[in-house]
Amino acid sequence: MSSLVVKGLVVAYGRTTAVKGIDLDVPEGHVVCLIGANGAGKTTIMRAISGLLRPRAGTIILDGTDIAGMRAHRVAARGLLQVPEGRQIFAELTVDENLAIGAWLTQDRAEIARRREAVLARFPRLRERLRQLAGSMSGGEQQMLALGRALMGAPKLLLLDEPSMGLAPLFVEEIFGIIAGLKREGTTILLVEQNASAALEVADDAYVLETGKIVLQGPAAAIAEDPKVVAAYLGG
Repeated sequence: MSSLVVKGLVVAYGRTTAVKGIDLDVPEGHVVCLIGANGAGKTTIMRAISGLLRPRAGTIILDGTDIAGMRAHRVAARGLLQVPEGRQIFAELTVDENLAIGAWLTQDRAEIARRREAVLARFPRLRERLRQLAGSMSGGEQQMLALGRALMGAPKLLLLDEPSMGLAPLFVEEIFGIIAGLKREGTTILLVEQNASAALEVADDAYVLETGKIVLQGPAAAIAEDPKVVAAYLGG
């Protein structure tokens, strides 16, 4: 069963077509990665799926419902939550306040408390910094907060846009360890990531995007061995 099925997705900025009729399938419980160079259209696809951009054409089926063109808050209410590129935490709020915002879809205080404890158990650094202003933390800690904030919404499908961008190698390893843990727990994830080696290692399936078109797709292990992928993205 697929959580997300994208068919014929076209997204444009004015006269410039950034995404040119792509198909994408994210099966339930799988991690699917989308790799490609800067400007290939990866973030545009994520923004269209999450409702931040209105597609020019195509369907985006989430659990049987076409959400293409649906407003972002309605998409989020259906359980599709995004951790955006650049984290976009609320810098002037505390860590705890950022986490509370992530639970805006529920008023059940007991459930919010349960989710908060689960997030803090997953991210011990956040527990240590609950009263700290989010903007004063390191980039790696802010990325953990962005992930934790999304998990507070109990996502059915989690979109991760460049989670390792700008992070020190130690934090990159830690973030991908967290993604692997979410995968083991059965979380459905669509991952956009320039660190192709790490992305392909954690993913079940992969798509390669070039100038708005899917040029290669298949099991991540097979994609990682494709000579063109190795040469272009894996330093071969």
